[in-house]
Amino acid sequence: MTVEIDPTDGLGQTELLRRLQRVAEKAALEALGEGCQLQHINQSENTTYKVTCADGTPRILRIHRTGYHSLAAIKSEHAWMAALREDAGVHTPRLLGDVRHVLTDELPSGRHCVFFEYLDGEEPNPENLIGNFPNLGEVTARMHEHTLSWQLPVKFERFTWNCDTVFGASPHWGHWHDCPWIDDESRPLLTRLVDALQVRLNRFGHARERFGLVHADMRLANLLLHEGETRVIDFDDCGMSWYLYDLATALTFIEDQPDVMDLVHAWLSGYRRIRQVSQREVDEIPTFLMLRRMLATSWFGSHSETELARELGPDFVAGTSALAEKFLSGTWTA
Repeated sequence: MTVEIDPTDGLGQTELLRRLQRVAEKAALEALGEGCQLQHINQSENTTYKVTCADGTPRILRIHRTGYHSLAAIKSEHAWMAALREDAGVHTPRLLGDVRHVLTDELPSGRHCVFFEYLDGEEPNPENLIGNFPNLGEVTARMHEHTLSWQLPVKFERFTWNCDTVFGASPHWGHWHDCPWIDDESRPLLTRLVDALQVRLNRFGHARERFGLVHADMRLANLLLHEGETRVIDFDDCGMSWYLYDLATALTFIEDQPDVMDLVHAWLSGYRRIRQVSQREVDEIPTFLMLRRMLATSWFGSHSETELARELGPDFVAGTSALAEKFLSGTWTA
C-alpha cells in the first residue's frame, strides 16, 4: 500500500482543525450547495462533521487524514459496507456520491472527503450494555459469515491487524513503548505482556474460520441503537484480523470493569445464534482483550496531542498494567 506523508503533522490540534474546517466548508459547498451548517463531531484518524443542508437534511462528512488510507483502500471500505447492507442485512450508512478530493490554499495537497447518509439512533447506554450485547454479537456474527463467502472486489485493499502490524517494525498505530505515560515500572511488565501475546496469537493461528475481514473498531461510539436494531458505522479501520478481535474492540475502554466477562458471555450468546465458537476460542478471549488494550495504548502514544489521549491516557495505561498482571498470572479468564 502506498500512502503520502501528512504535510500537516506538527501544526498543532487547534490550527489543524481550523484548516480542516475550511476543507469541510468547501466540500459541503461543492457537493450540497449554499446554506449548509457544519457541526464538528470527532477528531481521530479522520475528522468528522454533521452537515445540515439548507433544506434541513443531515449528512455525515468524513475528511480523511493524509497518509492513513489510500484512495483504493477507502473505496474498498465502501464496497464492504454496501455488501453488508445488501447481502447480510447489516444496517450501515450509504455512501452519498463518490470520494471527493478537496483542495484549499492552506492545504494545497488536499484531502479525501466522503459524505455518508445520516443514520438515526443512539450510542448504546454504558449503564445497560448487558441487554444490548447479545444483539451486537449476532450482528457481528452476520458480518463474519458474510466475509467467509464474499468475493473480494478486484484491487481490494485494507489494513491487516496481526502481530507484525501491531508490534512489529512499522505498526499501524505506532510503537506502544513510545506512549508518554509508560514509565520504568510499567515498561518491563508490558514488554512481558507483548511477548506473551505474540506467542499465544501465533499459536492460535490464522485459519480461515478464525481470521478474515472484520470491522476492527466496534466500540460503543461506532454503534447506533434504533428501534431495537443495532446499526454499525465508521468502518475506517476495517481490515483482516482475527474475528474475536471485533469482540475485543466492542469492549474498548471498559476491559477493566468488574462485569466485563458478563458482557463477553452476553455477546457470545448472540454470536452463537449465527456462528459457532469453540472452547479453544473462548479460552483466548482475554488475549484479544489485551491485544486491543495494547493497540489503544499505542494509539494514545502516537496521538498524544488529541483531547481523548490527554484525558484518558494516564489512567488507561495504569489500568493496562493492572490487567497485564492478571493476564500474565493466568487469573483472568472468560
